[in-house]
Amino acid sequence: MTQLKPGSRLLAAILVSSAFAAGAAASQAMTKPQVGNLIAKVENGVDQFRDYLKRRGDNASSAQGQTQRARRAAPTDSQKAAAQGRKDDLDSALDDLNRSTNRLRRKFDATDTWMQTKVQVEQVMDDGRKINQVLARGNYGTEAARLWGVLRTGINNLARAYGLQPMAV
Repeated sequence: MTQLKPGSRLLAAILVSSAFAAGAAASQAMTKPQVGNLIAKVENGVDQFRDYLKRRGDNASSAQGQTQRARRAAPTDSQKAAAQGRKDDLDSALDDLNRSTNRLRRKFDATDTWMQTKVQVEQVMDDGRKINQVLARGNYGTEAARLWGVLRTGINNLARAYGLQPMAV
């Protein structure tokens, strides 16, 4: 690793603080309706993701799904338990995200200064990270990955509006 000269350290510190100030200024430049639109996109993304998981669960017990499973070896009890545990983890994380998004909407609508809801956005980010971790551990398919990617982008756009660190991809 290279060492910075004393003058370079000062310049680096100025650049970093300028970047944070620019991010804060950019977030303040948004109007309440613009931020409300970002929140609506996240709310819609949560609903779409929840609907997909519900459809997927319904399809898992369909006759076609049973036929495909019959061709493979039957899952063991421990495999069934692990799959149910992953599903429960994802359902729980999605419920948390839905609650925090609803809380954000209620607080956001009730305030004139939208930046006052930063704490609620931080909670949405925390709940989004939980889903990110659950999805990283399991194999949920391309459609789940696509829907989560869209939702994660919406959450990250909301985080940037509030000057928060976006979620890792």
